Amino acid sequence: MRELLAEIKKCKACESKLSHGCNPVLKADINSKIVIIGQAPGIIVHKTGIPWNDKSGDTLRKWMGIDTTVFYDEKLISIIPMGFCYPGKGKTGDLPPRKECAPLWHSKLLTSLNNVELILLVGAYAQAHYLQNDSLKNVTNRVMNFESYLPKYFVLPHPSPRNNIWMKKNPWFHREVVPQLRFQVRSILKLLK
Repeated sequence: MRELLAEIKKCKACESKLSHGCNPVLKADINSKIVIIGQAPGIIVHKTGIPWNDKSGDTLRKWMGIDTTVFYDEKLISIIPMGFCYPGKGKTGDLPPRKECAPLWHSKLLTSLNNVELILLVGAYAQAHYLQNDSLKNVTNRVMNFESYLPKYFVLPHPSPRNNIWMKKNPWFHREVVPQLRFQVRSILKLLK
């Protein structure tokens, strides 16, 4: 695993298309029990090199019911975004994750993880990639039907502050989905009291 992570950290596959250069941000360990597959690092994460080190990460940790100590323990949780580097800024927010990363690296990473019990698919890009044959085709419908993806996947909207309108329109998410996510995470990580 160390060799694979070192190889990924040196990756320059899409360097010419990245306005801020390459800085692959991910965490993984062969013993991880949960994998988080999100979109791509934002500018804060790009600068710090710490995944989910922003408001989106604060929200995701709150949804999961865990603190930063548990979240960043790669023996418990691997963090493998769809795009490993900050894709740059677009007209309405960050650009989509680069399409090179997942085909190049995801299968190698996931087959190296021996103890995974749950994969969180956070946002539309991760869901589109991993649920290609899914008939629901949009995040809202998938999240409403999250139980149909268990036990392998737990589908979530992206926790970005830009999705606050979605959260207000879909109060069932916090009422019904978040408690189930917390239960799954805490059960797998043996954090239940």
